[in-house]
Amino acid sequence: MFIKNLIKKILRDINPRSNFKNILSNFRHDILAGITVGIIALPLALAFGEMSLLGPEAGIWGAIIGGLIGGIFGGCILSISGPTAPIASQIAILMTGFVASTSGFYDTNAIFSIIFLSGLFTLCLSFFNISKFIHFIPYPVISGFMCGIGIIVILSQMKSFLGIESYFMIKKFDKDILFVSIPSLFIMLFWIKIRSVVKLLKLIPAPLATLIFGTSIAYFMNLDIVYIGDKMISSEYVNTLNIYAPDFSRFFEFFLPALTLASLVSIDSLLTCKIADNLMSSKHKSNQELFGQGFANMICGLFGAVSTATATMFTVSNIKFGAKTIISSISYGLTLFGILYGLKFFVASIPLACIAAILFKIGLDIMDYRMLPVIRKLPLSDIFIFITVLYITVFSDLMLAVLVGILIALLINLRYFKTKYEHSSISISENNFKQKYNKVLKKPAFTLKPKGPLFFGSIQSLIKLYENQSNDDLLLIDLIDVPNVDLTSVYVLEDFIDILCKKKVKVIFLNVNSSIKKMIYDLKLNEKFHLGL
Repeated sequence: MFIKNLIKKILRDINPRSNFKNILSNFRHDILAGITVGIIALPLALAFGEMSLLGPEAGIWGAIIGGLIGGIFGGCILSISGPTAPIASQIAILMTGFVASTSGFYDTNAIFSIIFLSGLFTLCLSFFNISKFIHFIPYPVISGFMCGIGIIVILSQMKSFLGIESYFMIKKFDKDILFVSIPSLFIMLFWIKIRSVVKLLKLIPAPLATLIFGTSIAYFMNLDIVYIGDKMISSEYVNTLNIYAPDFSRFFEFFLPALTLASLVSIDSLLTCKIADNLMSSKHKSNQELFGQGFANMICGLFGAVSTATATMFTVSNIKFGAKTIISSISYGLTLFGILYGLKFFVASIPLACIAAILFKIGLDIMDYRMLPVIRKLPLSDIFIFITVLYITVFSDLMLAVLVGILIALLINLRYFKTKYEHSSISISENNFKQKYNKVLKKPAFTLKPKGPLFFGSIQSLIKLYENQSNDDLLLIDLIDVPNVDLTSVYVLEDFIDILCKKKVKVIFLNVNSSIKKMIYDLKLNEKFHLGL
């Protein structure tokens, strides 16, 4: 009976049927949103393909597969999938680690077997409800990881940006390449200001503008530099029209790299889904999202494409452009397919320096500007976790960095796990706030009363108490029994407040002690956190 119920639950969790509800309700806007995101994604897919060392064409194919398979089978109907910076970085590391001894070229059969297995492992993760643990990753770990990825992206593009052969020859840069890379970076950095002055450019995204501008410079100056077409020709080790059958005879050799890649895909995808939830005031299906990404990556491994994950930049753009259904993701995938095979001549003429400039800006954007501006005011434990994860991410292994960061956080907060948590929700008529706040409480209200320290291991249980409450105009959170909070819990509460504000629900904190107030003021969140009435 248990196994039968488990199988039913798994099938229910991964069933994509709900993705097809009202699929034609926003058809025109979804098509336009998908086309627009596809155009935005083109330079980034090329860039991440190049960064992964599999080649730009493999990057576009990853985006195509991610859009079609990830969109149809995923658990967030407005998410858009494709290659991402963390994924491209990890594949580049794997590429340098797997070189065929006979030819000296990259062992792409091994890489695509690993990508296929990573998809299979991600699929398995969806069956065992592992996705719920994403909510328990401490924020300093996420911040250090993202900043580390940003640094990796920037460092990986310095050679292409400056036209140097090695970091030790930085003075011997290629001036022809600088004619493209510096103006391209200028466009990426200041496009918002340029667009505000020239209204006709309002609908053109920065990456696309950079592609057009950088390619035009190279064309009219007839520069002798490296182009995407050169990379396509020289990518003799990858042919995206081939079928790459996974080599199961080397399963144990591939096991750890594939599990690492699967974990990275899962973390990357679910964090993006959380961002999408905040923007849409909705809730994604984590297990289904992992199933969709797992299926997509198995296809990527078979067809010689870069691994795919739910991409933050594409997903946010999709939501902003008014998408409502999975039609936008399908349209995005088909748009990239059309560009790859209908405008291949244009793709081939893009200078590599232009791609480097785009990635340089992406590296800067990936940095966590939520934590970095206030890092000096954070507890030493959070700073230590952040620096440790950042260092290991840049100089060692991405997933090792996350695991070490979580382990340190667990050790630091071990004493809190011994606390018996009895968070409670109280009907407003049953608590003692009614008389004191009579004017405000004319509205329907609800009270949360957490007990014990709020930290990354306890904050989610508090949020869940309120999930089924949707008819209240006011939420009171009484912190009288909360001695302290950590960075993760404060940021979770901030996101929680943002979601409720969109639902016109006001949140007020009561009985906040001085140490918690200091944390809120240090993080410059006092305008969001209403402390008392």
